[in-house]
Amino acid sequence: MRGVTLKSRAAAFACSAGALVFILSLVLGYTPGQPDDIGQISRALIIAILCGTMSWASARQTVATTATAIDMATERLVSAAHGDLQSPVPGEIGREMPDLSVAMASLFSQVRTNMDHVQTLALFDQITGLANRTSFCRQVERHLAERVEGDKAALFFIDLDGFKSVNDTLGHAAGDQLLARVAGRLREVVMAQVAAGSGDAVIGRLAGDEFTMFFPNLPGHSAAARIARAIQFALGERFELGSQHVDLGASIGIACYPDHGETLTALLRAADIAMYHAKHEGRGRAEMYTAELALEAADRADLERALMLALQRDEFILEFQAQIDVASGNAVAAEALVRWAHPERNLVMPGAFVPVAEESGVIVALGDWVMDRVCETAARWAGMGISQRIAINISTRELSQADFFLRLRHAIATHQTPPTMLELEISESLAMEMEPRILEQLTALRRDGVRVAMDDFGTGYSNLSRLKELPVDRVKIDRSLVRDITTSAEARTICSAVVGLIQGLGLEVVVEGIESEAQMDMLRVIGCTQFQGYHLARPTGEQAYLDRFGGTIGSAGPETKGRVLFLRQPDPRRG
Repeated sequence: MRGVTLKSRAAAFACSAGALVFILSLVLGYTPGQPDDIGQISRALIIAILCGTMSWASARQTVATTATAIDMATERLVSAAHGDLQSPVPGEIGREMPDLSVAMASLFSQVRTNMDHVQTLALFDQITGLANRTSFCRQVERHLAERVEGDKAALFFIDLDGFKSVNDTLGHAAGDQLLARVAGRLREVVMAQVAAGSGDAVIGRLAGDEFTMFFPNLPGHSAAARIARAIQFALGERFELGSQHVDLGASIGIACYPDHGETLTALLRAADIAMYHAKHEGRGRAEMYTAELALEAADRADLERALMLALQRDEFILEFQAQIDVASGNAVAAEALVRWAHPERNLVMPGAFVPVAEESGVIVALGDWVMDRVCETAARWAGMGISQRIAINISTRELSQADFFLRLRHAIATHQTPPTMLELEISESLAMEMEPRILEQLTALRRDGVRVAMDDFGTGYSNLSRLKELPVDRVKIDRSLVRDITTSAEARTICSAVVGLIQGLGLEVVVEGIESEAQMDMLRVIGCTQFQGYHLARPTGEQAYLDRFGGTIGSAGPETKGRVLFLRQPDPRRG
C-alpha cells in the first residue's frame, strides 16, 4: 500500500513538473506580432514532455530505492518479532531513512535489555543474587540427568536460626542485608571446596531464610558431613550490620544421591526431613537423612491428620488447674488445659500433640476450639456466681493471625462472657517480640476487663524497660527458677531479685510448678502468695474442680467452700 502511494506521488510530481515547464515555455517563448502560435505551443509541449519524462524517471528511481528500504525494514521487524534482536539494521535503511534506522536500533537495544532483566528476575533471587527456586531446580535436574553410573552427589537444606528476630528487631532492610551476607559466605564455602577438589556447587535461595546447595560430585557421606561443618562454621561467625552485631546459626539437613533419593523431589524431601530433625533437636545442628527420620516424619504427618479428625469428632476436653492465693486459701483463677480424649488410647497430654499442632498450623483451629469452650464455661460460671477467672494459653501461631482478636471478641459476644472472667497467658518470649498492632489490641482488651499474664517468665531474655511498657497484669514465674530454691542459696537470691523486680513494677506474681511445702514456705518469705502446682491441686475436670474450688458449688461445708485444704502429700510430678 505504501509502495502504491509513493508511485502515485511520483506520477503527480512528474505531471506537475511537465505542466510547469509547458507554461514557462509558452510565457518565455511568446513573441508579440508573430502569428505562429501553433508552432510555439508545439515546441513548449515537447519541452514539457521531455521534462516530465525525466522527472518521472528520476522520481521512479527514488521511489524504487525507498520502497526497497521499506521492504527491508519490514523484513527486519518481522525477524525481530520472531526473536532476532541481535542482527544489525540493514545499511540501505540507514541511507534512505536514517531516522527510522536509528529508531529501530534503539528499540531492539531496549527490548534486549528488558528481556535480559526479565530473565534475571526469572532465574535469580534479587536480594542475594543466588539462583531462585526455579533456576536451582532446573540446574540440579540437569546435573541429575547427565549423571554417570556410580556418581554420588549431596543436597544440603539450610535453614537459618534466629533470622526472624533480626527482621523483627532491626527491620526488613537489615534482614535483606543479612541474607546477602549469608549468600556471600555460602559462596566462600563453595570456593573453598572447589580449591580442595570437591568440585563446584549450585547454590539457591528457596524462600525466606531457606537456602540450598547441591554438590554434583562428592565421594560419599563423610565428605557431605565435612561440608556441613564448613557451612556451620561460616554461618556461626558473627555478622556485622553497620553498628549492629548479629549472631546466627543454621540447622542443616543432608540428603545424598542415590542413597536417599534419585530425583530432585526425593532429595529435597529427604533433606527437609533431616533439617526439621536438626531444628527439633536444638538448632545449630547438621543431620543426615535416615530411614528412622522418615518414619518420624510419617508419624508426624499421621498425627497431624489425626488431630484434624479429632477436632471434627470433638475428642478434646478441658481440665482446670487452680491458682491459689495461700494468704486467703482461695482459688483466684483456673488455667484451662486441653487434653485429647483419644478413642483408642489413654488421655493424651498436650506435650504429645501441641508441638506438632503448632508446627503444622492445626494449633489455630485447636485454639479456636479452646477459646470458644472457655468463653462458654466462663459465662456459665459467672451465671452460677463464681468469680474466678479462666486463663487461656495463647500460642505464637495463634497471635500471628490477623483476625485473632476479632475471633476472640466474637466468642465473647456469642456466649455473653463477662470479660473480667477471662485471662490470656502469653509466653515471655512472645511478649517481648509483640508488634505494635498486637499491643494495641491487648491494651483494648484490658480496658474491657480481660486480664493478661506473662507465662514462663525466666526462660527467655526479658528487656526490663520493655516489661514496664507491656499491657500485662500478672507474671507467672517458671518452675525452673524455683526448682532448687530450698537447696541453693544462689537460686534463692535470683528468685528474690526477680520477685522484687516484678512487684516493683506493680505486677502480681504467680509461681508455677510448686512441688513441695518447703518451696512454698521459702517463697512466702520472699513475698509470694499466689501459687500453682501439683502440690496444691492437679488439673482436673470441670465438675471435680467446682466441687473443690467452686465456692457455692460442691459438697464441702460452708467454712471450706472454695478454700484449699493442704492434706495431700507432695506429688513429685510437675503441674
